[in-house]
Amino acid sequence: MYFNTHTHLNSDELYANRDIFIQHAIASNVEYIVVAGYDLSSSKRAVEIACEYPFIYATVGISPNDCKDTTEDDLNEIETLLQNPRVVALGEIGLDYYWDDVSRDKQKDIFQKQIDIAKRHDKPIVIHARDAYEDTYSMLKQAAHRGIMHCYSGSVEMAKRYIQIGFEISLAGPVTFKNAKVPKMVATEIGIDHLMIETDCPYLAPHPFRGKLNEPANVVYIAQEIAKLKNMEIEDVARITTFNAKRMFGIK
Repeated sequence: MYFNTHTHLNSDELYANRDIFIQHAIASNVEYIVVAGYDLSSSKRAVEIACEYPFIYATVGISPNDCKDTTEDDLNEIETLLQNPRVVALGEIGLDYYWDDVSRDKQKDIFQKQIDIAKRHDKPIVIHARDAYEDTYSMLKQAAHRGIMHCYSGSVEMAKRYIQIGFEISLAGPVTFKNAKVPKMVATEIGIDHLMIETDCPYLAPHPFRGKLNEPANVVYIAQEIAKLKNMEIEDVARITTFNAKRMFGIK
């Protein structure tokens, strides 16, 4: 049984047909799904979906790419949503220097404020980091909290540093890409006790579906690749990554 720790069933690409995609996931032995918010409206939709199914959970938060106009009222709403029993973490939040739509100072301000909210409620945080691993690390080390590096694309060395400060590494479709040397190195060298699996659907569909619409059931392909790289049975990868995710999210 698999735990897909990060999906966007709340996205416009998947939301209307979410029941179909959820049934596909069930048929592929996906036992748990987390729907991740990235702005206020998607966070509300994530909670809505989590309330529809007993095996689906939500995260709420405002991502660095969506925080340009974020207000204190928005953050207050996120904090209220975080207290819903179906919400297991605050995220996705973080820093993204690949795009320049939002100033770095604004990103850091909203990131820090959401870290503070998560700490007040003792909820883990789900981190989006792109071309900003050092600044992200610096802020997280100072925060002294716990969480998940979602759709991790950094180096093995950086992954080890994140693990040392209480973060686990979640791998997505890129680990299956034939030319993706760095994610494969992370999957090989980071201990399975610190790994989780996700699809980040509808984005980043794994091989052999690269370039197509991604869906939660495809998390199986991420597990298969990790099992191959680690010379493990896929059942063991599924079992251990599920245990890791349940422990992080506080799911009994």
